[in-house]
Amino acid sequence: MEVLRKKITYQEFRQMEFDDSDEAWYELINGELVKKQSPTVRHQRISRKIERILDVHAQKTQAGEMFHAPLDVVLDDHNTYHPDILFIKKERSFIIDNTEEVIIGAPDLVIEILSKSTAGDDRGVKKDNYEKFGVREYWLVDPKNKSIEVYTLIDERYKLVSYVVENGLAKSTVLEGFEIEIEPVFEE
Repeated sequence: MEVLRKKITYQEFRQMEFDDSDEAWYELINGELVKKQSPTVRHQRISRKIERILDVHAQKTQAGEMFHAPLDVVLDDHNTYHPDILFIKKERSFIIDNTEEVIIGAPDLVIEILSKSTAGDDRGVKKDNYEKFGVREYWLVDPKNKSIEVYTLIDERYKLVSYVVENGLAKSTVLEGFEIEIEPVFEE
């Protein structure tokens, strides 16, 4: 006998109450509530370095706004993620919902830092959904391999446009002039 599971909607997700002692984050992936462990110290150091570079770029170019997790990014009624880092170009700032204090729609750039507990989703269902909902550029930062993969949406499909390991520049094709020398990102 097949058991049917009810998918949770974004509105149901927003109304859920979690125990204050619960340090986990929750995402809504294809209608299922998925628990995420809080980031490690190494993850936070890498994230902070990338955020600083991206924020300086945003301030200098006035191209848009950078945000970081935890922040709800609502892609549809059954998919709400907390990307590690995201960027929204100025001309698309309409997806920033200042009333609900969330992002409703696809950011221009999403950066996910892989961990043992999130890598499967980040490389699988989340990547597929970012592609499906039109995130123009998707970066996967891999602390274990000291690498950055840059995927760009071309003809509605992600194409790997850059794979940089240990040293070299990771460059955006969506944010003009945004690039990161990756060796310092992974330094302890």
